[in-house]
Amino acid sequence: MIGPDGQQLGIMKVYEALCKAEDFDLDLVEVAPNADPPVCRIMDFNKYKYEQKKKEREAKKHQKHSQLKEIRFKARIDKHDLDIKIKHAREFIEDGHKVKITLMFRGRDLAHKEIGENLLNNVIESLSDLAQVDRDKRWEGKNLTVILSPVRKKARVDNKGKVEERKGEGDAEG
Repeated sequence: MIGPDGQQLGIMKVYEALCKAEDFDLDLVEVAPNADPPVCRIMDFNKYKYEQKKKEREAKKHQKHSQLKEIRFKARIDKHDLDIKIKHAREFIEDGHKVKITLMFRGRDLAHKEIGENLLNNVIESLSDLAQVDRDKRWEGKNLTVILSPVRKKARVDNKGKVEERKGEGDAEG
């Protein structure tokens, strides 16, 4: 049994432990039921639950939430318009979001699928410094899609004590 201020009170019967907890006007909480003998602690259980919830809320605040953003364009897009789309995708990836790039085909565009695939390969290549392919090119009806996710950078300390960043495991450099 452990007291309210953390000192060991020794091994005692359940009735004695409950009386001791009542003397302190606190709760008797079983901390380690699988231990031999089971370990109990005298504490304010409501305060303990409140502190646990507070820690969970604080942990949620520091979590990074990523979303799936979508960039859509057609196979007959102009060079400047494509650059703008790539710029937006780059901003999303830098913010830590995944990006779904959708290339839409209409009518006779479907007769020249290789033009669209080349265009999508160029987009993937231009974003390769920040992103890696999460899901490879896939046809969804008349649309060709690919999902890119940000490359996680790992910090590494070199032999001189400097911290250097390098790309994640999926890269040829790292």
